[in-house]
Amino acid sequence: MDAHPWRMLSPLVLATMASQSLLVVLAPTIVAIGRDLGAPVSTVAQARSIAAVVSVVASIVISAQADRLPVRALLGAGSALALAACGLVATAGSTARFLAAHALVGLAFALLLSGGFAGVAAFPPDRRPWATGYVAGANALAWIVVNPLASGLTAAASWRVAQAVPAAIALTALVAARQAAPVPSRRTTATLWEPLRVAPARLWIGAEVAAFTAWTSLLTFAGAFFIQQVGVDEAMAGWLLAAGAAAYLAAATRAGRITQRVPQRRLVWVCALAMAVLLPLMLAGTEAGPAVAVFCLLGLVAGVRTPASAGLALQQLPEHPAAMMAARTAATQSGYLLGAVVGGAVIAGPGYAALGLVLAVVMAASAWLARRVDTGTAG
Repeated sequence: MDAHPWRMLSPLVLATMASQSLLVVLAPTIVAIGRDLGAPVSTVAQARSIAAVVSVVASIVISAQADRLPVRALLGAGSALALAACGLVATAGSTARFLAAHALVGLAFALLLSGGFAGVAAFPPDRRPWATGYVAGANALAWIVVNPLASGLTAAASWRVAQAVPAAIALTALVAARQAAPVPSRRTTATLWEPLRVAPARLWIGAEVAAFTAWTSLLTFAGAFFIQQVGVDEAMAGWLLAAGAAAYLAAATRAGRITQRVPQRRLVWVCALAMAVLLPLMLAGTEAGPAVAVFCLLGLVAGVRTPASAGLALQQLPEHPAAMMAARTAATQSGYLLGAVVGGAVIAGPGYAALGLVLAVVMAASAWLARRVDTGTAG
């Protein structure tokens, strides 16, 4: 493959990685943050909820303007806001200020993730599955890079110093944003609710919200699970989270080859069912070896499901790819919101084993909805 596609891809990967790093940094630091600010883990985790609410609203607005907004502008603005957000989070002196700072995190996330996936539309249709796999894989790359570094800095210095990790990635994304390729303009412009006007698109959005509710709830509390339930220290928890992310990255960057052989809809709902089986197996465990093994297997399956689902989304509104990708960001963040709320409530009550059963039901619902998306093809 010539270098040109990689030059087009790099700003999208960096932007998506920067967006995810804003949220990933919470996982290995959440226990230390609660200890420093005098708040329980379930309260600190609501930073995800606040970021999600802002991101959902911002993504809905972006979806109405996505055909007009240059990808370069989305990435540049999102990167700059991400830098500011890291500074506010790191200097928060109370739980209230810490949570409030995540409103800016949510806005930066919406701009970066929407722009990162919208930029895939600049690729020829036959290259989009390849590009989508790497952009989706950037989520995992953030986990691989941020978790060990953030957990190590937290153990050696403090969780505040750990905010330098997402800040550095955001700075790199800001520099690379100018290289983003323009997406071909469209004659028509999507309305605010365009993705909701098409029945298959509505079903896909419902399936994606359910999937990310389960998946991001696991990611939000996985670090705490390994520390509190399995008994590993904070530094080791970062490496365990990175192991699952590496499995996700390996699968996501090869998902384009799989979609050439298996219909995307079938991949999405079959992978969702597989995750519904694996989630309770992991969260019912108390030993590191089996729990990490299942976590890595979940990462592999999710790494196939996520880019396949993004490709399925592009089929729903082919004339408005940027609008559909903004809707994807809204669905993703709706999942973060629900996942943090549901996960925090269940952990505070019955505990991690019960959370595994709840998330299994939610992921099974996602599979059922995805199976009903009419693509006009078998699978």
